[in-house]
Amino acid sequence: MRFISETSADGVRERLFTLGEIPGVLWTPEGAVGVRPLVVVGHGGGQHKKAPGVLVRALRFVGECGFAVVAVDVPAHGDRPKVEEFDRIVAENQARVEAGEELAPLIAGFQALVARRTVPEWRAVIDAVQAVDEVGAGPVGYWGVSLGCGLGVPFVAAEPRVRAAVLGLGGALATAEAAARITVPVEFLVQWDDERVPRDQSLALFDALGSAEKTLHANPGRHGEIPGFELDSAVRFFARHLR
Repeated sequence: MRFISETSADGVRERLFTLGEIPGVLWTPEGAVGVRPLVVVGHGGGQHKKAPGVLVRALRFVGECGFAVVAVDVPAHGDRPKVEEFDRIVAENQARVEAGEELAPLIAGFQALVARRTVPEWRAVIDAVQAVDEVGAGPVGYWGVSLGCGLGVPFVAAEPRVRAAVLGLGGALATAEAAARITVPVEFLVQWDDERVPRDQSLALFDALGSAEKTLHANPGRHGEIPGFELDSAVRFFARHLR
């Protein structure tokens, strides 16, 4: 893990890093010492490690909870090179949708393909970040919706260090089997008028989660219209389960 830049503002220290070919960013409280919880934030499709939604969540989790937060660019996003196979699949899927096929199964298949790369990458990122003195081997949380949910469900299922997760805006077509292996507390977000993920698929994914403690947060609105107060809920959720 190699840090390549550092800035500080409003009590939050931000460091860009590379881990092999993976570009990432680590946020910690300025002047922090000792072990603390770590939250991994997964960005949405077409976004990157410092997308506005990622950044606002990172600043809240660090500033209000004293946690560390890490986000990385998933393959073919942000500062990572294009992947010819992914570009081909996206073009084929677009053509199939224009020919009348449903979008949701195509998205699910693509996310399953990307997850096979990201799950081991994210586990390696946790290894590296927890070796940083002011992070250490504390409990881990995960936040991710949309693409961050499609990749996050198999990640949370595979990573025993994750103690709690906020997921949502995803369906069960590709992830139900992995969801059944998740037993940590989950807060699950559904947009009732989601144009990308059919409501029945979102509810099926929530039902598939093996967690004894899981809460469904359903709000009116389209895919990208999560109400701002859901971030307040996520702050309380992680504070309750990671401290």
